[in-house]
Amino acid sequence: MTERRNLLASITNTIKDYRAGEIAEPTPDHVDQWISQFDEKVQIPMLRELDHIFKLTYVSKGKVLQLLRQIAGNFSCDFWREAHILNIQRNGRSQREIRELFRQILREQCDYDIDYQGSAGGDFVYLDDTIFTGERVIHDLSYWMQGQAVANATLYVMVIAIHELGKYWIENEQNLERLKADKQISINFRIFFNEFVFENRRSYRNRSDVLWPTAEVYSDTSFYPRHPGYGVSRFFTSEQSRQLLERALLAAGHKIYNFANEPNPMLKPLGFYRFPPGFGSLFVTYRNCPNNCPLAFWYGNPEYSHNHPLGRWYPLFPRKIYDS
Repeated sequence: MTERRNLLASITNTIKDYRAGEIAEPTPDHVDQWISQFDEKVQIPMLRELDHIFKLTYVSKGKVLQLLRQIAGNFSCDFWREAHILNIQRNGRSQREIRELFRQILREQCDYDIDYQGSAGGDFVYLDDTIFTGERVIHDLSYWMQGQAVANATLYVMVIAIHELGKYWIENEQNLERLKADKQISINFRIFFNEFVFENRRSYRNRSDVLWPTAEVYSDTSFYPRHPGYGVSRFFTSEQSRQLLERALLAAGHKIYNFANEPNPMLKPLGFYRFPPGFGSLFVTYRNCPNNCPLAFWYGNPEYSHNHPLGRWYPLFPRKIYDS
């Protein structure tokens, strides 16, 4: 029991500022209630692995501020005074909230407000916390280029974390390529933090940094399983622990999926995605848990009764839902 208590306390300490001020601060009892939904024999191994993973993939507000200060410091104040920091996200609030934090930082470092910045010929900056599938960025930038974008411009995409497949889709999406050519806009990715670059391209699935089951864990004719022994990811302690976690979260995700009435076609056991078994991201910030993470992380609402689909699973990271 001592190991269990220590692991519960350690995970709680890592995620203690999750949605601070919006929901109750996580406690060891909260984490224990979540993990107790899994088979008893996997609970301690799961806690061990998640304790390791969250120390690498959970980003507190303090860490976000530190990383944004580093982004700001990579360019001169003259660059930021001339740049146009976009506020064009059409779904969700991550860009708006990250932009507000960045406003504070530029006031500290350059003594001016981003709402009064930007000059003719200045570069454009698309600032956000994370890129997952890349679809949100593609939609935002396509809409922007069709409307307000200036021709012959340079656009920087600056994020704290990125999934490689999302970056690939943004760089190769045909409609975005056409608009870039028409407007003569170049898009440059600035990846500042290698610690938050997650490999999830199919060609590199054997060393992927997301949950990507082996054929023994998940079998589907449309799925390309991961082959163990051909790659290593720093986010997992061992292949054995990784497979145990993938198996447990996949089983829980299937269970949760069956709770839902007329589930969204994108709803998959390991997170929102068009392909089975789901996206499988492990990246969570203090702001919110992305729906691209396993359903077992975020699905459910403790305020509902057990008779309601949302009341049949207790979430580790209660998710905030945004309107479009």
